[in-house]
Amino acid sequence: MAEERNLSVFEKYLTLWVFLCMIAGALLGRWFPDVSITLDTLSYAQVNLPIAVCLFFMIYPIMVKIDFSNVIKAGRTPKPVGLTLFVNWCIKPFTMFAIAYFFLGFLFKDLLLDTEILRGETTPLYRSYISGCILLGIAPCTAMVLVWGFLARGNDAHTLVMTAINSLTMLLLYAPLGGWLLNENEMPVPWMTIILSVFIYVGLPLVAGYFSRKQIIQKKGEQWFKEKFLHILSPISIVALLATLILLFALKGEILLTKPLHVVLIAIPLFLQTCLIFIIAYILARLLNLSYEDAAPSAMIGASNHFEVAIATAVMLFGLASGAALATVVGVLIEVPVMLMLVGICKRTRGVFRTATAEETEY
Repeated sequence: MAEERNLSVFEKYLTLWVFLCMIAGALLGRWFPDVSITLDTLSYAQVNLPIAVCLFFMIYPIMVKIDFSNVIKAGRTPKPVGLTLFVNWCIKPFTMFAIAYFFLGFLFKDLLLDTEILRGETTPLYRSYISGCILLGIAPCTAMVLVWGFLARGNDAHTLVMTAINSLTMLLLYAPLGGWLLNENEMPVPWMTIILSVFIYVGLPLVAGYFSRKQIIQKKGEQWFKEKFLHILSPISIVALLATLILLFALKGEILLTKPLHVVLIAIPLFLQTCLIFIIAYILARLLNLSYEDAAPSAMIGASNHFEVAIATAVMLFGLASGAALATVVGVLIEVPVMLMLVGICKRTRGVFRTATAEETEY
């Protein structure tokens, strides 16, 4: 009998939790405006300290789950690994930029003519939204993709390998690629700021996760690590995510309350990008004659985003109250329903692919 695979309550209703936090944060900002003012002053070197703490504990539990020893296994499956890296870094960032610019910077531009102050300069709101989309597009998923591949009955070993590789690749490519595309969007970003952002929100949790995982397993054993430590740690990540969203919308809540259309307009290019990347990766997997077990997670990894890192980077680069930060949160809002739709498509099209051999599923 096939193993039953289900989402946790938090994962299943992530869209609902995000929406409720958006409402709660917007009401908090309206009823208690002094909270927003105080929060905005608690910064050092352009880093908001309360938010930095929340974001670290949002990302660290993801990194500590990753076994980076899996990276050496990538050579055993060069085609699915190569496909995933190609889609994530050679296609996805540029299609996201093109789609976001077409919809937000051209088609919907007349509906997004408001401006905001970023780094002391007046900036068109639509460019800020495009920037948030860019930050999502260059952040391949390393967390929820484990769930999507699991639900689609894909090769879990391949998914684990790619989470480790994507985490390491982000350290090298996120800053230069992000800086370049943001500059193309006429949103100049100091290079040291974006490099610092990658160090704080990718490098630091990654290093902390690697060494703490190693030490805990050595002292307590792998079973205790998985059954006890991760069980305790998971709620911390959830609380940190929800707290970050509430604080973000305490500063940016007027958009949700007075201009909900903006949220819808941002969601359209993000939805189309997710579907497009899935289709591209899925078709390429078929052309490469990959098994379904490798094709499904390869397409899922490309389609989904590491929204935790995108939110953290947007907050550090442009501020908690920026349109870019709002756009990254919209990415969280649509993540679950869209990815569950794609999981269903994978299951219904499984017969198009061959079945993996025993050697292909052994790592």
